[in-house]
Amino acid sequence: MPETTYLYRPVNQQELDLIAASNWRSFPPRLPEQPIFYPVLNEEYAVQISRDWNVPYYGVGYVVRFAVESEYLAQFAVQNVGDPMHNELWVPAEQLTEFNQHIDGLIEVTAEFRRP
Repeated sequence: MPETTYLYRPVNQQELDLIAASNWRSFPPRLPEQPIFYPVLNEEYAVQISRDWNVPYYGVGYVVRFAVESEYLAQFAVQNVGDPMHNELWVPAEQLTEFNQHIDGLIEVTAEFRRP
């Protein structure tokens, strides 16, 4: 069994519905204006994005967790985009299908946030 790394992703309802439609096994293709798929390296950062950005914009936000083969992930440099915990991987949109093939197991929801 290959070693895996847990990653997190803040998602809105539409993206969650597409993940569910894949039987919780893959992320949907990026939209033309989204050249990068960016999973984050810790749940705290994913919660912050979901709660502080997705809820005000979409009315709801979720955090999902998933495991990816660690050896495959080594090709993506960690990108820090602010605070020390703001670490993410930048996966080019054209590589998302391949990325999905390296997900081990199911994508699971770990948190949900809604407007009061």
